[in-house]
This record gives sequence, structure tokens and C-alpha cells, in this order.
Amino acid sequence: MFCYQCEQTAKGQGCTIQGVCGKPPEVAALQDLLTYALKGLAVVAAEAGKQGTVDREVGRFASRALFSTLTNVDFDPQRFPPMITKAVELREELKAKLPGVAFPQDAANFQPGESLEVMVEQAKDYPLAPAEGERADIIALQHTTLFGLRGLAAYADHAAILGQEDDAVYAYIYEALAAMVNDELDLNGWVGMTLKCGEVNLKAMELLDAGNTGTYGHPEPTAVPLGHKAGKAILVSGHDLMDLELLLEQSKDKGIYVYTHGEMLPTHAYPKLKAYEHFYGHYGTAWQNQGKEFPEFPGAILMTTNCIQKPKGDTTEKIFTTGLVGWPGVPHIAGQGRDKDFSPVIDKALELPGFPSDEDKGSVLCGFGRNAVMGVADKVIEAVKGGAIKHFFLVAGCDGAKPGRNYYTEFVEKTPADTVVLTLACGKFRFFDKQLGDIGGIPRLLDVGQCNDAYSAIQIAVALAGAFGVGVNDLPLSMVLSWYEQKACAILLTLLHLGIKDIRLGPSLPAFITPNVLQVLVDNFNIMPITTPDEDLKAILGEAA
Repeated sequence: MFCYQCEQTAKGQGCTIQGVCGKPPEVAALQDLLTYALKGLAVVAAEAGKQGTVDREVGRFASRALFSTLTNVDFDPQRFPPMITKAVELREELKAKLPGVAFPQDAANFQPGESLEVMVEQAKDYPLAPAEGERADIIALQHTTLFGLRGLAAYADHAAILGQEDDAVYAYIYEALAAMVNDELDLNGWVGMTLKCGEVNLKAMELLDAGNTGTYGHPEPTAVPLGHKAGKAILVSGHDLMDLELLLEQSKDKGIYVYTHGEMLPTHAYPKLKAYEHFYGHYGTAWQNQGKEFPEFPGAILMTTNCIQKPKGDTTEKIFTTGLVGWPGVPHIAGQGRDKDFSPVIDKALELPGFPSDEDKGSVLCGFGRNAVMGVADKVIEAVKGGAIKHFFLVAGCDGAKPGRNYYTEFVEKTPADTVVLTLACGKFRFFDKQLGDIGGIPRLLDVGQCNDAYSAIQIAVALAGAFGVGVNDLPLSMVLSWYEQKACAILLTLLHLGIKDIRLGPSLPAFITPNVLQVLVDNFNIMPITTPDEDLKAILGEAA
């Protein structure tokens, strides 16, 4: 196997024996083969689109299939052969609607084997690996685009679940995947295709934002307990709001309290969700700590999207997956959208002991989405003009287990008292419970939400720039980002598409970026690696001064 799509890839170069995430070689092979099958589907779908034939089922499937290859989503090898077969079936159905059109590309005529074992063997012919020589930079940009596509597909899938779709998003997925097969773009062409991924991802995030806020209301500043109540318990992790809503509805009046874990923390701020009286608090921290936190949780656990790890201890007896998440041997709640029955999760919670008593561990604030922040924009603008707020920091992104991420904790702790820190995604768990105080009633630490809420953070920056009559790059705003998986890649490409400069990125740079491609990013966007909190703060605030 070879995989280098995440930040923690082995030796910073690539996993070749087993994924650091726990992905076994056969799953890596099947994901590569699924990606190849999707390229073939995309070739035909792109041509169909040019001729006016658009099938949203194909777009939804392509998004879900790409999402399934994202880091820490699906580790179950049995789930991939049906998707590979489905990709080919949809491809052939589209071909039938295009009589007389020839598709000479090998990917557009690929036929999968009839067994998992044969597919794993077939995958050896279609590895995702870096190239050498004159092709190195083009392959690096292709893979950057592919990994960005996987993140974009995750947002598109979340949005589609909530009824928000745009055929232009699916059309770009086909365009980009087909370009990897047709091999007609030169280096500049691939730079453009990569940045277009950021442009289309912005649209996908806008759709998701509309789905979330249109269905559940705009997030409101909310104090979320970190302790627990005596009684039966269910823990929900991942990102999917509809899964949480369905579980809350199906578990009400059963004497069960529902808690969030990881990136589900911000869901407490949505009016429709927090209206459930048994939706109580937040348990634990970021995804990479579930090996310690899940065995200690005395109830059932539901994983709704990406971020699952190998279950440890007695977790295998109480954990469930749903959606695209999969782990061998873990019970799966089937269905899509509202067609899900969480009775097995609820029954397991009723079997388990739950928490024996109440415990108060304080609380954290969340819910500072764009509506909440812009609702006090006049105070923010006045504080900036009056000198009470000197600088804004967006310290956001993914958390992870590899050493070096304590940088973000120290950075936030050392930000001056006249600065404000906006944060989102699971990277905030390095500092989400820090008491930074406030500036004239405005909290110094503002939790914008999930990584899925990056659109909201972008809109805050754009709105502030508009209020001050300057460009985003001229704001007293610095972005210090951490990355781990492919949604972070998509968000970074969106920021680059918007022309955002001077981004600091860590804890290490992507292994799939060649020195030449990195130099393009440096020359055009002044993207830079993090150094130390003291050095970076000095450079940022010195520049701001």
C-alpha cells in the first residue's frame, strides 16, 4: 500500500505497511480501486453533462463514494466492493444514454472482479503514489486536487442529506476526476484546476451552511456543561446534525441523556437541537483521544461521520456506526437521511449502567457563528476603532496525535489580552476550555463551530473587511491553521481561491506537495509553516504594528 493523504502519514512521507490511522492494506487497495472506478464514471458523466444529460443520483453517489475514502471514515473492506460495482453500473447506464459516443480511456471501460480478493489484486495496477522527474509536480497537483475533492465531497454529502444540492458542484467533481484520466492539462492547467477545487468547495460549504441553519436555526451563544447527569447515557461523535436530531427524537422520554463528543460540541448551539431537554452536555475532547475516553463512557456510543478509531477495551460492546462510517465487526445503523432506526443504540444505552451521579465540571461557550458575531458587529468595530481590540487570530483546523500540536495551545495562551481568538473544528480542543476573559463583554475566545462551519468563519472575515472598507488581507487578522485530513485540504484551497495570504500552517506541511508546488504557494500566497508560538506572535504583531 501507499497512502500519504493525511498529516500523520508515516515518517512524513507515506504509509506503506499499514496506515497510521489503522487502515489495513486491503482497505487502502480497495479505496484506490474505487477512486479509479470513479474516474471512469466521471469521464462519462462529464461528457453526459456536456450533452445535457444530468443525473443527480450519479452526483450523490460520487460524493458519498469519495467521502468514504477520506481519512478515518470507513475501515470495513466489505463495504467497498459494492461501491466499486455501483460506480461501473452507473457509468454503463450513462453510456447507454450517449449512443455513438466512444470512450477510449481505460478507466471508462474498467471492469471490476467478482470478489473482494480479486479487486484487491486489481488495485495494484492503479496505485496513488508520487511521481518522479517532469511528472512529479503535475501528479502532486492532481493528488492535491483529489484530496481536496474528498473534502469537498464530504461537505456536498452533508448538504445533500439536508436537501441542499447544486449540479455545478457535481459537474466539477466529474471535471476534475476526468482530467486525471484524460491527462490533457499542463502544469498551469493543474494549478487552475486545484484552485477551482477551493472555489467549488466554497459553494459546497455555502450549501451545507444553508442546510444546517435552514433546518436547525442559526447557532446562538450557548454554555455547554462538561460534566454529566445521573442516568443512562448516549454519546454522539462525528459531524452529522440529522443523525443527532433523529437520535434525540427517538430517545426522548426514555430516561436517557445524550452527550456530544468531538466536533459534535457546536450542535448544542442550534435552537432546534438544544430544545430537547435530554440533550445535556459534552464529554471528552478530540477524535484522537477516543481510545481513552470511549472505554470510560458508561453508555452507548454512535459514530456519525469521519473520525472513528479502532475501538479499545469494552468499546466494541457499546459502539455503533452509521452513514459512511464503518469498522469491521461494529454494528451499523443502515439507512439514509431520515430513514434510520436508532433502537439498537437506545436499547444498548438502557442496558448499560450510565452515570451514577451528577458531576459539575464547568462549561464552555459555543455558538459564535456568523449571525451571532455579526449581531454584535457594531461593538466589535467600535472596540477595534477604539483600540480595545488590536488583532484577531483564527486558530482553527484539525487536531491529531502526532507531537507538535501543543504549539496551538501555547499560541492561544500567549495571545495578548487585547486580541480575540476565533476558532473552529476539532483543533480547538487544544484550548477550548481556556479562560481568556473578555473585551468589553465580547469573549476573547469565540467558537465558530465545526470544520463544517468554515463558511461561517469566512463570512465573518468578509463582513468585517466590508465594514472597515478594506480587503480581508488588510484586516488585523491572522490565520494560524492546523491540518490533518482532506476536509482541511479543501478549506485551505478555498482560502487560497479567495486570495487569502500569510497563512501559517502546521504542524507539518503535506507530503504530497513537491518543493516546486510549495514554492508556487509561497510566491503567490506567502503560505508558511508554523515555527514557535513566541516567534510567530512576534512576527504577526510586529507586522500588524
